[in-house]
Amino acid sequence: MLAVLGFLPLCRWLPGGEEDPDYTRRLSEWGYGTGICVGIAILVVVLSSRMKMPSRQSLPTIPGLALHPLWLCVAAFSLYCWIALSVFSGRPLMIDEVVQVMQARIFAAGQLWLPVAAHREFFSVLHIVDVAEKRYAQFPPGGPAMLAFGEIFRATWLVGPVCGAIAVWCFSQIVRVTDPDAGPWQLWATTALFAVAPFGAFMFGSHMNHGTGLMWLVLAVLALARMMDGTVTRRRRVSWAFVNGLALGMAATIRPLDAFAFALPAALWMVVRATGDRREWVPAIVAGAGVAIPFAAMLWVNAQTTGAPFLFGYEVLWGKGHGLGFHTSPWGVAHTPSRGVELLSLYVTRLQTYLFETPFPSMVPVIAALALARRVSALDRYLLGSATLLGVFYFGYWHDGFYLGPRFVLPWLPVIILWAARLPRLVRERFADRRISLGVNSALATGALIAVTVSVPIRAEIYRGAFQSMRVNFTQLASDANVTNSLVFVRESWGAQIIARMWAQGVSRNATETFYRKIDACALDHVMRTAEAEGWTGSRVELEMAPLMADSSRVIKSPLSTDPTERLLPGATYDASCTARIAEDRLGFALLVPLLLERGSGNVYARDLQGRDSLLLQQYPERPVYLLRHQGSAVDAPFEWLPLRRDSLVGAWRSAVP
Repeated sequence: MLAVLGFLPLCRWLPGGEEDPDYTRRLSEWGYGTGICVGIAILVVVLSSRMKMPSRQSLPTIPGLALHPLWLCVAAFSLYCWIALSVFSGRPLMIDEVVQVMQARIFAAGQLWLPVAAHREFFSVLHIVDVAEKRYAQFPPGGPAMLAFGEIFRATWLVGPVCGAIAVWCFSQIVRVTDPDAGPWQLWATTALFAVAPFGAFMFGSHMNHGTGLMWLVLAVLALARMMDGTVTRRRRVSWAFVNGLALGMAATIRPLDAFAFALPAALWMVVRATGDRREWVPAIVAGAGVAIPFAAMLWVNAQTTGAPFLFGYEVLWGKGHGLGFHTSPWGVAHTPSRGVELLSLYVTRLQTYLFETPFPSMVPVIAALALARRVSALDRYLLGSATLLGVFYFGYWHDGFYLGPRFVLPWLPVIILWAARLPRLVRERFADRRISLGVNSALATGALIAVTVSVPIRAEIYRGAFQSMRVNFTQLASDANVTNSLVFVRESWGAQIIARMWAQGVSRNATETFYRKIDACALDHVMRTAEAEGWTGSRVELEMAPLMADSSRVIKSPLSTDPTERLLPGATYDASCTARIAEDRLGFALLVPLLLERGSGNVYARDLQGRDSLLLQQYPERPVYLLRHQGSAVDAPFEWLPLRRDSLVGAWRSAVP
C-alpha cells in the first residue's frame, strides 16, 4: 500500500500543506526511462528467439571463495570510504552531523556536557542545548558516542564506512535464512545489491546517525533470525536473544523510534512463543536484559544532561511539540493526518528515485516481487511488520526528513533489498516461458547499467557540489592569513544574528523559528533593539512579537538581502539601521557553525553581533581581533580576514555606526 502511494501526487490532492515540486519532472523521467528499459528488453527477447539460448546447467559457475561475503564487506568498506572522502570531503556537512560531531568531541574528552559560555549568544547554534548551565547536543547520545570512537583517531568520517561494512556482513547472513533455497550466486547478488544501493551507500559515507542506527538494526534482525532457526540449540538461542536485545537497545540510543518499530514485533513474537512453551521465557527475559543495558545508559546520560531520564535534549529545546502526534510543530506548522499521509507519500516517491537511481521507479521490482510471492517466511513477516510500523510512526511525526534521500525510512532498506533481489527468481518460477524471464532480467540489467554509468555519477556530483561552505579547511586558511590565537568575529547574515539575539533574550527555540519565518526582518530587529535596551525576558519579547504575526500571511522572501531566509513585509519602511544590515549582507557573510569545529589555529571564533562584541573584547583582552567574512555575496567568493582595532570598534559602537 505504501509503495503504491509513491506513484500518486498526493501533495496536490490533499490539503495537508506539503508540496512536491519535482513530481512532474520525476514522472517524466520515469516514463522515458521505463520506455528505454522495456524497449531494450523487447529487443533482447526478439534477438534471443533467433539464437540458441544456453541452458542453466551450461552457465559458468563461480568458486565459493570468490562469493564469500567477506569480500563484499571489504569492497563495501572501500566504497563507503571513497564516498566519505571524495563526495563528502570527510567532513560533517548538515547541521545534524556537525552538532553530533561536536557532542562526540565532548564524549571523547571524557565529559557529557560543557559549561555554557558567559555570553552564549556568540556561540549558540541550532540543535545545541545551552538554555541553562550545560551545553550539549539535542540528539540521543548513541549517535555521538559512535562518532566518539572515530574522534579518538581524528577520523569521525571512518565510523560510517565501518558500520556499513558490518551491516553488509550481517545482511549476508540474513539472506541465508530468508532464502535458504537460493544458490550461492543469488545470495551474493542480493548482498551486493544491499552493499551498493545508492540510498544506503551515500548514507554510510556520511556522518548521519541513520547509518550507524541501521547497522544495529540489521544485527538485531540477524540475531532474531538465528532465534527462529529450529536447528539452533537452546543455549545458542539464548545467546542470540541477548545479542538481539543489545542491538535493539543500542539502536534505541541512536534513533529510539526506529528501534521501537523493530523491537515491538520481536517482543510480541518472543512473548507468544513463551506463552506456548514456558522454557522460551528465558530467551525473552535475556533479550529484555540486553535492551536494558544500553537503554539504561542512555537514561543515565539524559539525567546528567537534561535533568530527567526520559527527557531528551530536543524536548528541552523545542518542547513537547517536537514529539509524535497531530499538533502544531515547533516550527509553527500544523501537523494533521492529511499532512502525515502527504509526508509518507513524499518519502516513498523520493525513494523511487534515491533507492537505486534507476531510470524506472526503484520500487517496481519490490512491488512485483511481493505480488508474485506464494509464501512469506516468518522472518519476512517480521520485517514487513516492522517496516509498516515504522511508516505508521513517521505518519505521526511532523518533520520532513529529507537529506541524501528520505532518510527517515532508511530502516526499510533490508526488506526492500530482499524483495527486489527475489524478482528474477520469482519470475522464473511463476512463468514457464523463458522469454518473460529474459525480458525482465534485461530490463533490470539495463536500468542497473544506466544507474551505474549515468544516474549515480550525477548524484555524486550533486552531493560533491553541495555545502561548499562546510568543506573549507579553516585551519589552513587561518595559517595562510597568519591569524592564530586570535579572537575572530564571524560575520553571519543579518537574519542569523537576529535569531541568536532572540535566543540570548530567552525566546524559546520554537517561538524563534515561528517569528523568524513569519515576521518582517526589520520589524524583528526593532523589537530586539528595544528588548536588549530594556532587558526584556523571553516571555516579554514573545508578547511584543505576537501582534506582528497578524501580517504573517503577507511576508515574502526578502528580495533585498542575499540571505533567502530573511522575510520582508511588502510596503514596509526600513530605517537606517535595517538598511545598513542589508548592505552588510550584500558585502558578504559567512557561517559560524563549521568554524566551531576548527582546531589547530588556537583562534576563538564567535558570532559578530555589532555593539555586543564589546563583551568578548573584555573577556579576551590580549588577543588580536579579526572579522571573517566572504568577499562579496557569491557562493564561491574567497574569505577575507579583516584586522580590527579595539579602540576603533568601541568608537564606532558609541556613534552607532555599523
